[in-house]
Amino acid sequence: MKRLEQTFADNRIKGETTLVAYITSGYPSLGETVGLIAAAEQAGADVIELGVPFSDPLGDGPVIQATGQAALDTGTTTAATLDVVAEARAAGVEAPIVLMGYCNPFLRYGLTQLYDDARSAGADGFVVPDLPTREGAEWLANAEASELGQVFFAAPGSSTERIAESAAASRGFLYVLAANGVTGVRSELADGIDSYLERVRSVSGDTPLAVGFGISRPEHVAALHGRADGVIVGSALLQRIGAARDAAGRRRATTELISSLKAATR
Repeated sequence: MKRLEQTFADNRIKGETTLVAYITSGYPSLGETVGLIAAAEQAGADVIELGVPFSDPLGDGPVIQATGQAALDTGTTTAATLDVVAEARAAGVEAPIVLMGYCNPFLRYGLTQLYDDARSAGADGFVVPDLPTREGAEWLANAEASELGQVFFAAPGSSTERIAESAAASRGFLYVLAANGVTGVRSELADGIDSYLERVRSVSGDTPLAVGFGISRPEHVAALHGRADGVIVGSALLQRIGAARDAAGRRRATTELISSLKAATR
């Protein structure tokens, strides 16, 4: 949690937007995941959002759904993903790692055990798309006990009251959806995003705002500089990884995209 908070605070002082890179655990294999995490960090990713694959990811678009299914097909589980976090730490990865996953597999694991094991592995927090703020008390209690972040969401269709609740509950940052719908690569930022971000900012207090859903190009990142504290890239990165022919190519694709996006954060 402190590592996550410090990352956003340091970048704010430097005048940089925090870059969050989403990688699906177990895609294209568990053996490659740590290398992709390390490549993203070395290329400039400030935070790693590590996806825990789930069979019914309602908030994800076709790219992330496909990578999650591929990971499930090779046996990737919540426990295996925690092992990935521990291996990444052992390999020298220092960037904050937040685990993105859905309620069902996390509840099956057991919340107290999950948060304890996540902290032991070296994770910094959780992003749970299908967890409403008003049903998050037990999750937040475990996050606080384990000193981990707990990220909630704001969407363009959310009421200002609901956005304020999500911001107040979030530990680490507030995940601000750039558009309603599901994740995916988009050619342009949504119309009205500036006024939307102003509305979120007006009720979010000191909670950092990280914008995701459709962020895929340096110009998207540049357009959000000074308007958001962070940007999250997922589908665009996974597309690049999926198009590469071998492990070296996948690491190179990660490096190339993350480097270009990070340059736009300054």
